[in-house]
Amino acid sequence: MSEDLLIVGGKAFKSRLIVGTGKYASLEQNRDAIEASGAEMVTVAIRRFDLTDHGKGSLLDYISPEKYTFLPNTAGCYTAEEAIRTAELGREALSTDFVKLEVIGDQRTLFPDIVGLLEATKELVQEGFIVMPYTTDDPITAKKLEDLGAAAVMPLGAPIGSGLGIRNPYNIRIIMESIKIPVIVDAGVGTASDAAIAMELGCDAVLMNTGIAGAKDPIAMARAMKLAVEAGRLAYQAGRIPKKLYAQASSPIEGMIE
Repeated sequence: MSEDLLIVGGKAFKSRLIVGTGKYASLEQNRDAIEASGAEMVTVAIRRFDLTDHGKGSLLDYISPEKYTFLPNTAGCYTAEEAIRTAELGREALSTDFVKLEVIGDQRTLFPDIVGLLEATKELVQEGFIVMPYTTDDPITAKKLEDLGAAAVMPLGAPIGSGLGIRNPYNIRIIMESIKIPVIVDAGVGTASDAAIAMELGCDAVLMNTGIAGAKDPIAMARAMKLAVEAGRLAYQAGRIPKKLYAQASSPIEGMIE
C-alpha cells in the first residue's frame, strides 16, 4: 500500500497539517507545539521576525529549516507590490521558493484582495516561486489561481483567528471539484473537530496558527489537531455512510430465525 503523501510544488509531505509561528507565549512553547503537531511545513511571517539574528533568541535558533520546510508568508501586505517584495525577501532569508501569498484587502476582516492576489500570483509564478495563495472560498477565484500557476489554493474556512470553523463547506466542495491542485483550508479552525471536518470534506491539508497558539494548553491542542487531521483524512478515504432521514436497522430483519 503506497504512502498517502501530500504533494505541493513537487515536494512530498507525510503530514497534512501546516502550522504557524506566531502568538505563542515563548519560542520554546512554539517549538514544542510544532513537534507535538507532527507538522513538516511551518509558516513564518517575514515582516514580523528577524530571521537573520542567529544566537540571540531568533526563531531559527528554535525551529530549524533543516528539520522543517519553511513557508514564508506575506502577512500584513495590502498591495500586490508589497506582497511581491516581501516574498522576495523571504526567499533570500530562508533560501526557499515556497511562499504563502497574502494580499489583504480589509483590515477589519482580513479578507484577501482578489485583484491584488491574482496580480501577485502571476508575477511570483513567473519569478519561479511555489505560490500558495490565501484566498476566499470562491471557486471562480480558485480556478483563476490554478490557471496562473499556483501550486495550491488556500481558501479560508472563516475569518483569520475567528475559530468559527468551516462556514461554507459547500463552496469548499465545489472548489475541490473545480481544480486539480491541492486545496488547503487556511484560517478559522478553532478546535480539533473543525480540522477533522475539513479533512472529511476531502481537503488535502489544513493550515492553522491561532487554534493552537491561542489554546489554554497549546502543546495538547497541537497533538489534538494532529490526530484530528489524521482521523479526518482516514474517514474521507474510508467513505462515510449516506445520510438518511429515517432509521435503518443495524441488523437486517431478512434472514432472521423466528
